[in-house]
Amino acid sequence: MSADASSEFVRLLRSQRVWDTELPRFAPDTAPAEPLPLFERWFAEAVAAGQTEPHTMSLATADADGRPDVRTVMLHDADEQGWHFASHAGSRKGQQLAARPYAALGFYWPAQGRQIRVRGRVAVAPPEVAHADLHARSTGALASALVGHQSEVLDSYEELERASDAAWDRAQREPDAPVPSWTVYVLAPDEVEFFQGDARRRHVRLTYRRTQDTWLRELLWP
Repeated sequence: MSADASSEFVRLLRSQRVWDTELPRFAPDTAPAEPLPLFERWFAEAVAAGQTEPHTMSLATADADGRPDVRTVMLHDADEQGWHFASHAGSRKGQQLAARPYAALGFYWPAQGRQIRVRGRVAVAPPEVAHADLHARSTGALASALVGHQSEVLDSYEELERASDAAWDRAQREPDAPVPSWTVYVLAPDEVEFFQGDARRRHVRLTYRRTQDTWLRELLWP
């Protein structure tokens, strides 16, 4: 990259605004004793604030050599068991979770200057849960799952087009078609952090850490 192109990129980068909106206040002393109710409340507030796709999140895993990997996935549920997401067992993330069943999740909701970080051990839900999860979604979701081969090398885009067309046809003919590789994962958190941005950079960071039988709440320096 030339010096002029590099300087133009930096100028463009530094011209971007951060949280160009009125941010909500967050009083950590009013937070509930456990993280799930606060997550549900913040999620509802993100939806009400018009946050685009608040149910998407970054999923970080590590490969067999400990090298980190990250991608954006969709949250399927959050309950007392943990945070739920899904993928093919043979995908890159599926293989990494099989070898190292720990992960971290990151939600970013700029409409309110909020982030939520979740990390912990990941378990595999029973196959019937995965089947119900997939078939509660759209025809497109089922067709995508039927295509399979996630993370494998693709020889040509035309091959994907043919496989996708065939999968759509089958999904429409067989709305209950099984996809044995489709897997629901549940991250049981041992730590959850709630970050509320502040225009003067006095950000509020409230972390929950699981102990043997309860949650410990602590404030962190921003």
